[in-house]
Amino acid sequence: MEEHSKNINRRDFFKIVGITAATSTAALYGCGSKDNNLDTKALGPVPTDKMTYRSFSDLGDDKVSLLGYGCMRWPTVPSPDGKGDMIDQDAVNELVDYAIAHGVNYFDTSPVYVQGWSEKATGIALKRHPRESYYLATKLSNFSNWTHENSLAMYRKSFEDLQVDYLDYYLLHAIGGGGIPNLKARYIDNGMLDFLKKEREAGRIRRLGWSFHGDVEVFDYALQMHDQGEIHWDFVQIQLNYVDWTHASGGNIDAEYLYGELEKRGIPAVIMEPLLGGRLSKVPDHIVARLKQREPDSSVASWAFRYAGSPKLVLTVLSGMTYMEHLQDNVRTYSPLVPLTEEETQFLYDTADLLVQYPTIPCNDCKYCMPCPYGIDIPAILVHYNKCVNEGNIPKSSQDNNYREARRAFLVGYDRSVPKLRQASHCIGCNQCTPHCPQKIKIPQELQRIDKFVEQLKQETLGQENG
Repeated sequence: MEEHSKNINRRDFFKIVGITAATSTAALYGCGSKDNNLDTKALGPVPTDKMTYRSFSDLGDDKVSLLGYGCMRWPTVPSPDGKGDMIDQDAVNELVDYAIAHGVNYFDTSPVYVQGWSEKATGIALKRHPRESYYLATKLSNFSNWTHENSLAMYRKSFEDLQVDYLDYYLLHAIGGGGIPNLKARYIDNGMLDFLKKEREAGRIRRLGWSFHGDVEVFDYALQMHDQGEIHWDFVQIQLNYVDWTHASGGNIDAEYLYGELEKRGIPAVIMEPLLGGRLSKVPDHIVARLKQREPDSSVASWAFRYAGSPKLVLTVLSGMTYMEHLQDNVRTYSPLVPLTEEETQFLYDTADLLVQYPTIPCNDCKYCMPCPYGIDIPAILVHYNKCVNEGNIPKSSQDNNYREARRAFLVGYDRSVPKLRQASHCIGCNQCTPHCPQKIKIPQELQRIDKFVEQLKQETLGQENG
């Protein structure tokens, strides 16, 4: 094993340009957030040799851990210059080491994750392990400049930042937005897809696929390319969880359709957002009670992971694990996986029916909307609002008995979660963020709605204090 120092010079290596406090939103509440329903000591030891693996004939000898590490939410710390946050490389190294020691062998990153620093951090951590001990996935994330030259430069930079000479799984990133013309412009008309096919033939890419958010006609079009023999897709990455199976929000497509189309063709599925950006681990208290009554010793999140891992065509389920306790809990869930019974699956569908009655904003804390040119911490605002909905701290009527307490909890939590200069009141509606949102949230409208709600609560508070 080639050793690299774990104590890198952060000041020299990570000049934090663009990694702002928004990077650590997940460290507050999101998919990487600490789960108040998770008691790691009560859950017992973490197995080291019982991980469930999946393999498919079309993927050769690949034996992939059912738990995959999503590298979108690496832990962060304040940067030495005081200007925002930076990736905590020591913590990343520790998480990667623990994951590999407990059977995780699939790591998924992108040139745009953690505002451009995920591939470097992931490469440093994985370089300390034998190359054959893990599968590495990254993406062609050419969202804004899709010329052949820029796309080729991005592809080559991934090799440099990840410190590898081949990639196990390579994806066209988030096809679907902008319709079929966008897909063609990003990957076909510029010659990049033909280039990537040749790279696969040469062995520099072992498996070629794509991830999907957006218009279903793009999903269908890409599969038609496969059907017509224009290209063989080795795998496809889709959003799947027990809510999205039939209740997909934000204009996304029900996961039942997406998985069903892949199943028809025998194309393995990589699963993203098994927790809906953390929302399925931060459910309302009565949903927690419902799940705990059924499985008192299991975490709330484990239900979602069992669901996502149960379909037979699932290759791996990605989780952006910022905290060690979440990594440990997910390893337990898949060491080994106990597939859901038909009755348990229906129980989760009934739970989903209850969950969709609550008006949360479908933010997955992916941070594709960031950075905001006006410094607004968009994910933190939306995540705080959702957290208060789940906890019953959205004041509705002054006639409610707990109205005053809910109002105070919302306002105090808002100021603690989002610095005043980064709150929704600073949104001017430029709409730069909206096209990047895979959930198709109308972000300026939501920010304006939340801002009006906050101002209303503040005025009522002042009125009572002066009355």
